Amino acid sequence: MALWDRVKESASTMQTQLMSKKNDLKSGAFRDASMAMCALVAAADGTIDPAERRRVAQLIATNEVLQNFDATDLQRRFDDNLNKLTTDFDFGKVSVLQEIAKAKKKPAEARAVIQIGIVIGGADGDFDKTEQGIVREACFTLDLPPHEFDL
Repeated sequence: MALWDRVKESASTMQTQLMSKKNDLKSGAFRDASMAMCALVAAADGTIDPAERRRVAQLIATNEVLQNFDATDLQRRFDDNLNKLTTDFDFGKVSVLQEIAKAKKKPAEARAVIQIGIVIGGADGDFDKTEQGIVREACFTLDLPPHEFDL
């Protein structure tokens, strides 16, 4: 199976798993952590291009799990996290990982945050090593084994 097909299949599998938990993913901690994860993956390579912003905006608008929350609020939270990362990536990353850590108390939410990171990372068909490394780091923040997500 080609790498492109594996990335698409993995993102699709993660989306299916997220949908099965939609009713359990309504907390503020999940909301904050998922937007922090989106920003972290979007900024993983040190730059945030307009295509990455559009992918996250599309995810916010169309992802049924995220429709549990107000889209404008999600976009604001995503932008706030991106601003932290673009101002000073290393310092911003610490702050954004703290947002992600909010989901640690509920394992289903923690796993869903990682799955959202994989969906965002694979949205362009190339879940590259830098993005995988950032999601792996988030796994450690959430006390989840990266191998559970093939990372």
